[in-house]
Amino acid sequence: MKGPLFYSKILLFGEYGIIKDSKGLSIPYNFFKGALKTDDNPSEEAKHSNESLSKFADYLAGIASDELVQFDMQALRTDVANGMYFDSSIPQGYGVGSSGALVAAIYDKYALDKITVLENLTREKLLKLKVIFGQMESFFHGKSSGLDPLNSYLSLPILINSKDNIESTSLPTQNKEGKGAVFLLDSGITGETAPMVQIFMEQMKHEGFRSMLKEKFVKHTDACVDHFLNGDVKGLFGHVKQLSHVVLDHFKPMIPAQFHELWKKGIETNDYYLKLCGSGGGGYILGFTEDIQKARTSLKGHNLEVVYNF
Repeated sequence: MKGPLFYSKILLFGEYGIIKDSKGLSIPYNFFKGALKTDDNPSEEAKHSNESLSKFADYLAGIASDELVQFDMQALRTDVANGMYFDSSIPQGYGVGSSGALVAAIYDKYALDKITVLENLTREKLLKLKVIFGQMESFFHGKSSGLDPLNSYLSLPILINSKDNIESTSLPTQNKEGKGAVFLLDSGITGETAPMVQIFMEQMKHEGFRSMLKEKFVKHTDACVDHFLNGDVKGLFGHVKQLSHVVLDHFKPMIPAQFHELWKKGIETNDYYLKLCGSGGGGYILGFTEDIQKARTSLKGHNLEVVYNF
């Protein structure tokens, strides 16, 4: 048994901000993927994944009593009992949606009366999917927006206008010859989503932090999304720089300590600008540069993966 493939995702803009109704832009990232499988001779990793799936099945049985979504629990339990696991190249704790791809795969295979990618995806259907996925993914994170699985399930870029207003979108055509790029920088550390979100929620209790979020973070995030989708590279980089600055000033706990100086260096030299990829705390860091060669030289010794060219 080999299920269809589900890809990782990158939230280009909107981390943390989308909790407070900023815009967001999430894109599929086909470099990493996962599928449901059964093997006659499972590895230790496969056995571990199977145990986790067994617990997830128990959790789904609990939420399936809800009107929102029903699963073929019998088929799911039978497959899990037969050793089914999620075979994935998506690194966990890296902010590229490892649990999202798993949630999408389970929904695709076991949800009854499911919303499919082939039908006319109205805003209502997208929101319903997002709510279902949010409930499912909460098993892994405590609280989930449902965006990662949605992206993985649809394999389309998703524009978040606000919490209740999402749509699939298209990106400007990449310039493969262009010097400008969005890249992933590997921090070499695994990040945990739940503690980072906890820190953010604690900060949100302070009036100063809330007004900074609204007046600076959300403002620059929204501008970045608009400029990116309109192909306005000059406008985009102006706001990415500001956003990088705001994150360094106000989201320090989410940036691994050994990257504080590199973050600052990018802003000062304009060789590149760094921002959080997902909740931070480790995993990947997102980078934006107008000259990828310059960024590579400046970040010598670090592994850069280009994900989009300007």
